[in-house]
Amino acid sequence: MNDEIRRRLREAAEAHEPNRARILARVERGAADPIVRHRTPSIARSWPRAAIVGLIAAATLATGGLAVAVAAIGGAPSPPASSPTPAVPSPTVPSPSVTSAPTPSARSTTTGPAPTTSSGSARPTPPVGSRAEDGPLWSEGSLDVHSTIYWAQNNLTLKTTKPLTSLTVELRIAQTGDVRSTGNWQTLPSDDFTVTVQESGGALLYRWVLKPGRTVPAGQHEFAGQYNHATGVRKVKRDSYRVHAQASGVSVAVWGGFGPTR
Repeated sequence: MNDEIRRRLREAAEAHEPNRARILARVERGAADPIVRHRTPSIARSWPRAAIVGLIAAATLATGGLAVAVAAIGGAPSPPASSPTPAVPSPTVPSPSVTSAPTPSARSTTTGPAPTTSSGSARPTPPVGSRAEDGPLWSEGSLDVHSTIYWAQNNLTLKTTKPLTSLTVELRIAQTGDVRSTGNWQTLPSDDFTVTVQESGGALLYRWVLKPGRTVPAGQHEFAGQYNHATGVRKVKRDSYRVHAQASGVSVAVWGGFGPTR
């Protein structure tokens, strides 16, 4: 066998690409379609389907034998390139997002001086040597509940069952350190009194004097002295008050101290 024949056989083998699946599909359609069966030669109609499939297989084997022969002569034809199968991406299932609860941050608090509170029903105990009542007059000294470690107020409650034709009220605030007056007040009309504040004998002295011709009516009345002091809890055991008055031509007097806040 010369080179020319071998070359032509190799080219024929390389050019031939049998498609067995396509041939089988055509045979199946021809067996099922009445129109195709009408155009098919009578010999094809008379043969059973199994025989036709056998012929196709024989043809395929013959073609394969031809390829083997060519390979034995001068090399095998290169197989057709297979089509790459497209990769199907797997569906991504989104994972549920979990939001953690925010950790509450520590609350920062600023502590400051808080005023000491007292029981509304409790009364301060009068100091030793005091006289809280005399005739129609009754008195009580106390530290105001709104006092702080910087500022304080001493209160005097005065009750009388008879009108007073004269009245002098004194509050003595001991100088315990940086005691300075910040004001004063009374529940009676301010025009009825002459009010003075001064340093006297190591104390801050508040004085109210009823003006001549004025009268204090029967009832309950309040007098207060306000002041700053050195930082800290101030002791009131050295503070005191004194009251002189006249009722129905009779002189009366009360005095005492200021009880601590309870």
